Amino acid sequence: MRRRRLAPVLCAILAAGVAGCEGEQSALWLRGAEAERIGLLFWVTTAFLALVLVATVVAGWLAVRGSPKIRSAIADDRFVIGAGLFFPMISLAALLVWSLTVMAQRPVATDAPFAVRVVGEQWWWRVIYRLPDGTEFESANELRIPVGRPVTLTLESADVIHSFWVPNLAGKVDMIPGRANRLTLEALEAGVSRGQCAEYCGGAHALMAFHVAALDEGDFARWLAAERRPARAGDAGGAVLFRQFGCGACHRVRGMPGAAGRIGPDLTHVGSRRAIGAATLPNGAEAIARWIAENQHIKPDNRMPAYRILSPAELRRLADFLADLT
Repeated sequence: MRRRRLAPVLCAILAAGVAGCEGEQSALWLRGAEAERIGLLFWVTTAFLALVLVATVVAGWLAVRGSPKIRSAIADDRFVIGAGLFFPMISLAALLVWSLTVMAQRPVATDAPFAVRVVGEQWWWRVIYRLPDGTEFESANELRIPVGRPVTLTLESADVIHSFWVPNLAGKVDMIPGRANRLTLEALEAGVSRGQCAEYCGGAHALMAFHVAALDEGDFARWLAAERRPARAGDAGGAVLFRQFGCGACHRVRGMPGAAGRIGPDLTHVGSRRAIGAATLPNGAEAIARWIAENQHIKPDNRMPAYRILSPAELRRLADFLADLT
């Protein structure tokens, strides 16, 4: 009777575990060169441990149910010393040397068409691109890279310890205040991967995510050319509201007078991003309106106040203005 009650629980746990192994944030869905090396290390280690487990179970069963000759051989000092001491020492040492070889640090990419600095802040990501001619522009909570070309990221923190992790593409690297760490990403195929802060950093830590979009060379070149340009002119009434309610004190919109804030994310091309609020909501005018008015409900403790003083018409017009910034 107990087994019948336990079976559905075990099935539910197994299903939940399997469901966690697929999707755009799965460490088993390998889409990057670094992730492939981590995947190889995982599967080889898992296979080794599975063999050890099977051998241990078999040896334990034989020690209890085997013939007297087999039980005597298992109890012999030579078997105990060999299987219990020398085998673990030799096999684990070999596994350690091999894993260090597989996971050896890759050289910094020097042929990338740009440099990228990612700064972790509570609770979002500032992404700064620097082109060879010295031009810089910012994005937020989204990184775009070309397929098949290594791109080295400089990872920093503006406040507390964060951790940059894109399971599909690479392992996690901590972002420590006052220190710059580096991570090389190389996407092997086009697509979007989801990343997450992997170090607890305060109240909204669980909602501090981002996207990495790997684009073919042509698509990436077109995006780069469009992204480096100032924002195109949007609805004049929406721009007036943007300035009237002080949005420009915290947010920058390149090319727009009175919008040079550096406290919050750069909104120059916010309408072209996949999501807002550090991947909390899918992008769009409706989502932007919700975020402006109810962001403390959607993402508690974030640094932006909720603007409930706007009338429905003002809120809609301001949201449309921001959604048109592509």
